Amino acid sequence: MHKRKLHHLLVVLRPISYWYFVIIFILGASAAAFALRQNNLRAIQLRDKVLQVDKENGDTEAALQELRQYTYSHMNTSLASDTGIYPPIQLKYTYDRLVAAERARVEVDNRDIYNAAQEYCEANFPQGLSGGNRLPCIEQYIDENGRPEAQPRPIPDDLYKFDFAAPAWSPDLAGWSLVIAALALLLLATRVVAQLWLRHQLDD
Repeated sequence: MHKRKLHHLLVVLRPISYWYFVIIFILGASAAAFALRQNNLRAIQLRDKVLQVDKENGDTEAALQELRQYTYSHMNTSLASDTGIYPPIQLKYTYDRLVAAERARVEVDNRDIYNAAQEYCEANFPQGLSGGNRLPCIEQYIDENGRPEAQPRPIPDDLYKFDFAAPAWSPDLAGWSLVIAALALLLLATRVVAQLWLRHQLDD
């Protein structure tokens, strides 16, 4: 009776061809490979858009947000720089503009302080530079009013460098295609093992 049931199961199993699972696996794996490639290409496009917007002094925050959202919701979107520079997203032009603006601000402030020092010392020492007191006066005035801002404030460059991590799995075409391929492979293995086990049981 036991072998009759096993034989019946084997008869039921035989019409389920291995090729069904092989074909499904190939289709799923092919779709996953294509979708993963498209995900990566799209992430590269969005990265290049960020770099272009940065160069053109546009809305880098909006471009970064678009890239961030896409990267966090799709597999295979982590970016690596072609030049080996890390992190791969660096707002070089934004940073350079801020540094230049800070230097210009300091130059203007220091120039204003020097002019103010000259006016102050000319009023207090009208005999002129040859009198010997005006130069020390100017230096003292600048020391007291200008030295704290004599150098530009450092701007941390880490605030303008980014790297976004992609998820290990995402519910998009790439993710579901991988699931289908994995299930097909699992069912194929189950089909092979089940048939081998049934034949072994019937031969005993």
